Amino acid sequence: MISSGMNSFGSSLKAALHSPLLPFWLVIALLPFGRSSELGTLLCLLGVLLLFAREPHALRQHAGARLLLWLLAAYVGAALLSAFDAIMPGKSWGAVAGLLRYAPLGLYACFAIRRDGKLRTLYVAVALVLALWVADAWLQALTGWSLGGHAEAERVSGIFGAGNLKLGPTLAVLSPFALWAARRRWGRPGLLLAFALILGPVLLAGSRAAWLCYGLVALGFIWREANSPRRFAGYCAIAALLVALAGGIAWKTSARFDARMDRSLLVLHGTDRSVDSALSGRLDIWHTSIEMIAAHPFNGVGVRGFRYAYPHYAPANDHFLVAESCGAGEGACHAHQLVLEILAETGTIGLLLWLAAVGLAWRAWRRVGPAARARAFPVTLALGVMLFPLNTHLAFYSAWWGLLFAWLLGLWCAALYVEPAPAESA
Repeated sequence: MISSGMNSFGSSLKAALHSPLLPFWLVIALLPFGRSSELGTLLCLLGVLLLFAREPHALRQHAGARLLLWLLAAYVGAALLSAFDAIMPGKSWGAVAGLLRYAPLGLYACFAIRRDGKLRTLYVAVALVLALWVADAWLQALTGWSLGGHAEAERVSGIFGAGNLKLGPTLAVLSPFALWAARRRWGRPGLLLAFALILGPVLLAGSRAAWLCYGLVALGFIWREANSPRRFAGYCAIAALLVALAGGIAWKTSARFDARMDRSLLVLHGTDRSVDSALSGRLDIWHTSIEMIAAHPFNGVGVRGFRYAYPHYAPANDHFLVAESCGAGEGACHAHQLVLEILAETGTIGLLLWLAAVGLAWRAWRRVGPAARARAFPVTLALGVMLFPLNTHLAFYSAWWGLLFAWLLGLWCAALYVEPAPAESA
């Protein structure tokens, strides 16, 4: 059964590599390698230019493409309005210009993924990329080495490398694709096995935000499998036991995980200093963010201007201003929390635009019907856990995390409006 499943996965990957899906898939395949993932973005841009040269009115024929442009208008519009009186105009205007590349990226997804079969092929192709990351992370956990080089002192970094500690958050956010593929091919046993195999690297990567994201992914799949509150409670209990067992093993056998847990447990001491230490200095950043918001309530300090504004609003003895390891005098790079990032960099106007986009997305999701929502489940869950507000976050207006967000947004708009398989539409 496993052999036939791997043959099926291999066929899906081959189909992705020999189809119009390749440029869009390359963004994920090249994510661990920095700006090289922009190759996929460039190819998507060229594809969209060719499409509109051949079919000038193509946009009128795709509701998902129009939805995408409205959502991106809110995302980019918030950044645009923040740039007019930004604290670092060059940085903010440059960021706004860079955000424009997300439109052809998402439009390419909408027009290249028009049928249910292609959507499923892309899901499986992404799952195979994640399988490589997971296998490489396990290799690093066991041997200290991976395709990304030697392990970082406190965390498993996997294929991303010790200088780019994004394995945990990225793997957690994209995990719905791997779990969906395993469930579809091998049923619930495959889902449980895939969950356990991904859980190890997520825990050992040391990102507590990733732990929460992966927990939310687990809850999403449990709810989908349960179909009743009683089963949901039972499955949650089983999942909690599995996570506790895995965490206990990691705590006893991994010095990296032990160090992260020791830091996390400082929160139990109850003092402001211990809580701030447990949160890796996040409290200082959040307090300074609130000062920024109070001083620039309407359109913020300017998108990507957080680090430049930080020294003006932080106390003189702030950790991020005095610590040499942080770059003395530079300040924190971003707010580490989605709502605070939006308010600090784009102000109340930016937050209102984001909320309008959320409302529009919710209305579109409700209108497409249960079959379309089921097809879009993996990417919907990925976006949901990425945007979950009660967590810490990477910067959504950064070149890297913003690209992943825009990629998921484009895929989501495409997935909602793909043509169903013939048997499904009958």
